[in-house]
Amino acid sequence: MFPIRDSVFCRTTPAVVITIIAVNALIFLYEQTLDPQEFDLLLKNYALIPARYFDTGWAWSQGLSSTDPVPLFTSMFLHSGWFHVIFNMWTLWIFGPALEDRLGRGRFILFYVLCGLAACFAHAIIYPYSQIPVIGASGAVAGVIAAYAISFPAARLMVLVPLFLIIPLFIQIPAILFAAFWFFVQILQGYFESAMPGIGGIAWWAHIWGFLSGLLFLWLIRPAPLREDPSGGA
Repeated sequence: MFPIRDSVFCRTTPAVVITIIAVNALIFLYEQTLDPQEFDLLLKNYALIPARYFDTGWAWSQGLSSTDPVPLFTSMFLHSGWFHVIFNMWTLWIFGPALEDRLGRGRFILFYVLCGLAACFAHAIIYPYSQIPVIGASGAVAGVIAAYAISFPAARLMVLVPLFLIIPLFIQIPAILFAAFWFFVQILQGYFESAMPGIGGIAWWAHIWGFLSGLLFLWLIRPAPLREDPSGGA
């Protein structure tokens, strides 16, 4: 299911969401100017490579610091291709504005970064000796999906469902149902990846823990109760 739009009315301009999308877009456009060797060097220094933190011998041989936390943050702003960046940023645009309006700009920034960091930590712990660079905003966006669904469970989402993979079908579903289905798919994919290592190449468990961290951090941040929710959500 691909989200097209939501029904929640936002009282403020989503300045933080717009800024995050703009930063990701500019960085991705910069990536497109790099040749393959330069791009590999960018990934080496700024992507999440779990082995640099858990295999100090390998990290030393590659000239990488095992105590540098910067890649945990910068990896959230790098993407591997057009579909990767467009899908992540579009999903953030659908779910982010209402949540930013709900939390406030400062708390939304904190929430987004914490979800992304939690996803990176989880992936590194699950695959501690992986030398494969991991990039993308998916973990942080997963947290946004979770928090949106809890904050606006009855919000109506227009989603595109490719019937038989070829026929476009547009339907409306509650946000909580979309989030539950999305999370189930990540669990399913994560299970298959664990059962058959080497397939895919997507950090499914980072998505899963990003989603779960979104639930936790929303509870910890505890936004003020909504005075009015035109979508019917809580």
